[in-house]
Amino acid sequence: MKPSSPKSGPIRRFFGLLGPGVVTGAADDDPSGIVTYSIAGAQLGTSLLWTALLTWPLMAAVQMMCARIGLVSGVGLAGALRKKFPKPLLILAGLALFIANTINISADLSGMAEVMQMLTGLYSRLFIILFGFAIIVTTVRFPYKALASILKWLAAVLFAYVITAFIVHPHWPSVLVDTFLPSWPRGHAQWTTLVAILGTTISPYLFFWQASQEIEEEKTKGRHTEASRRGAPLAALKDRALDVGIGTFFSNMIMYFIILTAAMTLHQHGVTQLKSSRDAVQALRPLAGNFAALLYSVGLIGVGFLAIPTLAGSSAYAFSETFDWSHGLDKKLWRARAFYGVLICSIIVGMALSFTNINPMDALFLTAVINGVLAPFLLVGILIVACDRGIMQNQPSSWLARIAVTVTTVGMFVAAAALFLI
Repeated sequence: MKPSSPKSGPIRRFFGLLGPGVVTGAADDDPSGIVTYSIAGAQLGTSLLWTALLTWPLMAAVQMMCARIGLVSGVGLAGALRKKFPKPLLILAGLALFIANTINISADLSGMAEVMQMLTGLYSRLFIILFGFAIIVTTVRFPYKALASILKWLAAVLFAYVITAFIVHPHWPSVLVDTFLPSWPRGHAQWTTLVAILGTTISPYLFFWQASQEIEEEKTKGRHTEASRRGAPLAALKDRALDVGIGTFFSNMIMYFIILTAAMTLHQHGVTQLKSSRDAVQALRPLAGNFAALLYSVGLIGVGFLAIPTLAGSSAYAFSETFDWSHGLDKKLWRARAFYGVLICSIIVGMALSFTNINPMDALFLTAVINGVLAPFLLVGILIVACDRGIMQNQPSSWLARIAVTVTTVGMFVAAAALFLI
């Protein structure tokens, strides 16, 4: 991200500051997230709207801690974790991340393809192939700066969900009650939905992606060695805090309006079971109109193009930093073969899984639950690294950030335990 000139106007400077935080936040609302939030709204109405409000500061604290690790340590998250934890443990975490991300990619591609089939009448599996290879070619061929710009502006498609929510004319007094007065989940089904929401909002792949994008940004400024990237001026940390704060607010705002739309349409009309993304669109059309259904479809497809490179890329960064491979989206294919190999493999295996009989809606929801269980263990490692003055170049995360991330970690452990005990 090119630093803004002091003579830049406030609007130009504002948009110049937006980068990895906004992309990471938008990628959080991938097709998996959209489906999970739709299920929550369809099954439970507006009773979980409060989760969007509560998880925003928690998500922001986690993402900023990961950003700070990248900015200050000079390496990505896996590279920093490697300095504190044994390699076999990191390999195990990387494998779990790769499996979850690949299943997520498969379900995302299936969801995008199903919606395209509904819109065009063409065979859905054709779009799986077209989308998959288009994403591979774009990610591999485009230099980082161009790819980052594309991903940043793709985030705009998510505003479709804000518009859709207002089209359905919610009853705002009752909506605001459920927004600001949390209701405790009851029964296994509601706890499963809550863990899925946490898992898709505070997702492991976003931890790795956020930290690694800080390294990519530093490389664009000519800092190609770890030593040259160590330490960060206070102004850079403040700029990234603003970027992350806006990105996570935007992400949770979209989450809020997706739950609200599903609650005001599907739940109110007794549509509580969704088997595919196409089911969600088809159920929405007669209840909210063709325009609302079209906006929902456009948002789902557009964010898929943003999220899939993030999913595959986070796995590639995790393995490359663990094994000390040459890596980075700024590198040509032949200079980072292992890095791009993991990225391409994840997408191709995801494409192959899309041709199986796995229900994409079940897979999307399952990966959100898996992430909800795995995330707190990774957060423990992130906290340990963020407090280490050696790794953090005497710029550890603040006590406030540590408390926020600790609360997040404990909350996710409690939710995951409740999933198995209730």
